[in-house]
Amino acid sequence: MLIVFGFTDSTHDKAIYVATNGNDQNDGTKSKPFRTLKKAVSEARAGTIVYIKEGTYKEKLIVRHSGTKLKPITFKAYNQDKVVLSGDDVKNVEGDTSLVSIDNKNYITISGLIIQELTTNLTNETVIGMYVTGSSSHIRLENNVVRKIETHAEDGNAHGIAIYGTGPMKDVHIINNTIEDLKLGWSESLVLNGNVDGFTIENNIVRRNDNIGIDLIGFEGISNDPKADYVRNGIVKNNEVYEISSYGNPAYGEEYNAGGVYVDGGKNITIDKNTIYNCDIGIEATSEHAKQYADNIQITDNIVYNNHYTGISIGGYDENRGGTINSSITKNIIYRNDTKGLAGGQLLLQHDIKNNVIERNILTAGPSRIFIANFFTTNQDNVLSRNVFHKEKGKTGLWVWKEEEFTSFQEFKRASTSDSQSSYLDPMFENETTYDFTLKKESPAKSIIE
Repeated sequence: MLIVFGFTDSTHDKAIYVATNGNDQNDGTKSKPFRTLKKAVSEARAGTIVYIKEGTYKEKLIVRHSGTKLKPITFKAYNQDKVVLSGDDVKNVEGDTSLVSIDNKNYITISGLIIQELTTNLTNETVIGMYVTGSSSHIRLENNVVRKIETHAEDGNAHGIAIYGTGPMKDVHIINNTIEDLKLGWSESLVLNGNVDGFTIENNIVRRNDNIGIDLIGFEGISNDPKADYVRNGIVKNNEVYEISSYGNPAYGEEYNAGGVYVDGGKNITIDKNTIYNCDIGIEATSEHAKQYADNIQITDNIVYNNHYTGISIGGYDENRGGTINSSITKNIIYRNDTKGLAGGQLLLQHDIKNNVIERNILTAGPSRIFIANFFTTNQDNVLSRNVFHKEKGKTGLWVWKEEEFTSFQEFKRASTSDSQSSYLDPMFENETTYDFTLKKESPAKSIIE
């Protein structure tokens, strides 16, 4: 990008520079940069790009002004410099504390920053790496690293990235970020909650965190408009999520409850082509609130393996929760989950699920040998079709349907009215030991699932 006299391309007509050796009495040019983010933020109006030069900035970035559709505001690491926003010097105070804050602002991009080392010992303080709230829209968070955001309170909360739509929020893009090494208490690594309509979460790495990886939430009273209090109309695609577990988190103790990707009351959401492994639950879609639902959730083409409790779960975990409706689980590889032997199997079908389609998946049993675990009788009008259950030499399979166990695949099909095209055979993966789940040319599964 060519910069001439502090001006830039057609979307940004002004450039501001910040450097650790700058001075806020300077004019903010490349040769005379500002010293603080606070000064740059105060000067950054619509059409400004703020270039942050290499170094550690022990201050918050609180966005003060909105951009416009034609003239957004961008805060960006200069020339891919290593730019660190550190919370080392931030004191514990009750309420929400974040290193990057966007509140009721529009057309904002944050790009290429490392956001780290914000901690609290207070139960009533929630620490957050990047926080977007109010009616903020047209927000883009890209190429950032968020790490070591930690609550040390026994009953505390922390987030890596939190998008809270208290007012109407739309057009949120979270792309190519790394969110890692977080201590979250009751909260989540990357969360969208409340009145959020239209979003993309794509190409992120979420790893080594002690609660939920990616969470899309509704019906928690976040939105000012109760009728719009749920996340909707978005896609979660091409993310890699691993080592997400609540085990050892003081809020959960010795429970394996954390989902890699979790839809809790969202609607019209696609979860596509993600790779999720070594979590407690790979993918989960339901609602924790009775008589509310995860609705029209499309779970497709994901690779879900080696998770502790189950691979993919739908429905409420008890009869006081909501459920999952009008959704589909299609063309996923669900491989050797339930590694802790917790009876979640590969596919966990729980309370209040109806009008869902489960088709063309390949399921390989884990140590518990359970393919499908359905310990509730409240499932209605769900269709199982053209799934492949991996038959392994010398190993038997187990299916649980409406509380009844089946060791015979044919008896399970009759009980579940599963389509006659579902099969119990070896799908012939290219190389299971390296988790290459490409099907060999001669695979008999191809004609079933394609």
